[in-house]
Amino acid sequence: MSENQIKIAPNTVAYADEKENKLIVEFAIPGARTNTIDLKILPDSVHLSAPARDTVYVSALALAWPVKPDKAEAIYEYGLLRIEVPFKDPMEDAIKVAIKAGGGETEKIELSKK
Repeated sequence: MSENQIKIAPNTVAYADEKENKLIVEFAIPGARTNTIDLKILPDSVHLSAPARDTVYVSALALAWPVKPDKAEAIYEYGLLRIEVPFKDPMEDAIKVAIKAGGGETEKIELSKK
């Protein structure tokens, strides 16, 4: 990175595609070259650095709902980087816990009819 490059935040839009259950993020980064874009996605954030001429576009987005970074897809076309990443099911990593019977027995209660 040259000393003369300034860092700026790209125009960004991020929204949930509820029908497809995924997050869409779009960054306007005109002039950036595909092979110089550094995009990193974690379950709770998206990080971007993209040099373009005398500018470096930088962004870090904190996500309100976890995503699956390993399923992310990104396309850069006409100065627009579009990222699609599915949301993570909140119960995906849940572990079923076995319940042990305690010292007391559970009684069966029958209701009497009048």
